[in-house]
Amino acid sequence: MMKTRTKIRRFQIFLLISSLLAISGPASAQTSSRTKSDAALQRLEREIARLAKVGGGVVGVTAIHLETGRRVSLNGSDRFPMASTFKVPIAVQLLTRVDAGEVKLDQMIEIKQNDLHPGSGTLSELFNKGGLALSVRNLMELMLLISDNSATDVLLKVAGGADAVTSRMRQLGIEGINVNRSTALLIADWIGATNLPPEDKWSPTAFDTAFEMVKPEEQKAAAKRFDLDARDTSTPDGMAALLERIYRKDLLKEKSADLLLDIMKRCQTGQARLKGLLPAGTEVAHKTGTIGGSTNDVGIMTLPDNAGHVALAVFVKSSEKEISARERAIAEIARAIHDFFLFQPQSTL
Repeated sequence: MMKTRTKIRRFQIFLLISSLLAISGPASAQTSSRTKSDAALQRLEREIARLAKVGGGVVGVTAIHLETGRRVSLNGSDRFPMASTFKVPIAVQLLTRVDAGEVKLDQMIEIKQNDLHPGSGTLSELFNKGGLALSVRNLMELMLLISDNSATDVLLKVAGGADAVTSRMRQLGIEGINVNRSTALLIADWIGATNLPPEDKWSPTAFDTAFEMVKPEEQKAAAKRFDLDARDTSTPDGMAALLERIYRKDLLKEKSADLLLDIMKRCQTGQARLKGLLPAGTEVAHKTGTIGGSTNDVGIMTLPDNAGHVALAVFVKSSEKEISARERAIAEIARAIHDFFLFQPQSTL
């Protein structure tokens, strides 16, 4: 009788264990699934590192699949000169003031001669004497669509200045983004110009004169210092975090977030960068940046077939290769990330 009860007990234990395995699956299978998922992301990281060599210099990348939180990074905590990608955090701080009722989008801003600054854009080329007025919204579109530096520096003042932008980033919990100078001063520091007149005397001619006085060896030395300067830099992690918050619309009112995303979707610069090798029609809300050996593009990519969205920041610094080579690296990295998250949008954990 005891032997019979013992056999029955053993059989019950066997059934219990079998049912638990049927419900939860073997532990080895769960471990294999987790390892497989990690291995896939690690393979993507290795591919990004391989493709980064095309651009020369140092490449930094962070990509976040926004629906699953899966992420991949290369030099994600390193600092890179933002160049004109710093116009994204400026826009966020500006729209924060709009949401607070401190600034209006239809508010007209007078553009004076000393507001016409060097670098990208059209205001300095078309109106070298100033004497016009544009709305805050018009200026923001010029800043983000064609990367107009004069519009940017005017809006930086309206946003409360560089310190206000950086403070807003810290309030959002983003430590990786520093905004410290206007585009005019940033370019002057990269060139090595130390003889700019007082700001109220600035003009296109004044900038040209100051820049022409810099000797080639002085400019080269200044460019090296620029790449080591922590001012106006971002980590790929920090920029990707900001893009994620913009997408989730939890840092601005919905109307302001929609406006920012709409303008970024219509960005006209850098068509050979993030968008360069993506399938035709792929939607990317992005902002580019270029100065010296730095070539950047940051944005939010929409995947087809409801596969989700990817916040992506790609920075290249200290490269001696042609801009076309840096752009090729950005484009190939973006395509690799696009395809990975398109075909593996869900974690297998």
